[in-house]
Amino acid sequence: MIKRLLFSIGMCAVLLLGLSACGGPPKWVEEGSGVMNKDDSKSIYGVGSVVGVKNEPLAWETAENRARAELAKTFRTYTAYLMQDYAASTTAGNFTKSTEEQNVERAVKTFSAVTLNGVRPIDRYKDEESATYYVLTKLSFEEMKEALQQAQELDAEVREFVRKNADRAFKKLEQEEAKRPGGL
Repeated sequence: MIKRLLFSIGMCAVLLLGLSACGGPPKWVEEGSGVMNKDDSKSIYGVGSVVGVKNEPLAWETAENRARAELAKTFRTYTAYLMQDYAASTTAGNFTKSTEEQNVERAVKTFSAVTLNGVRPIDRYKDEESATYYVLTKLSFEEMKEALQQAQELDAEVREFVRKNADRAFKKLEQEEAKRPGGL
């Protein structure tokens, strides 16, 4: 009887551990894109996703490209914003009837263009329930500095400027990211 009880308790424990291991997406899916300093490795991460694409290779490629675009937006993004607001109230001559109207329009246009060397996918995840594909890309700041030093297109003055200012620029980027709701 005691053996059976211990066996049942053991099986319940194994079942609970198994269920907790299956719980949800990786942490990076929830965290999203941005600057992170994990294990003293300053890097910028991009998370891309796509849903509804049945062709699996195309879905993975789309998610990866979107992750690269998210990473690129960290560096340079142009945003134009326009909001138009119109409201009117018209009252008849005896002030017993009035007509109200309003119209609010908002338009946002965002554009990002930047060439990034050294961006590579480091993890992928597929949510089987929603058929959503996720890809995590990484741009290591050290790798970026090395790639810039080796780039033949850049003259020595530009390479030197980037090398000297890379750490300062990364620190400023971390500070800006920390201002976001939720912080780093």
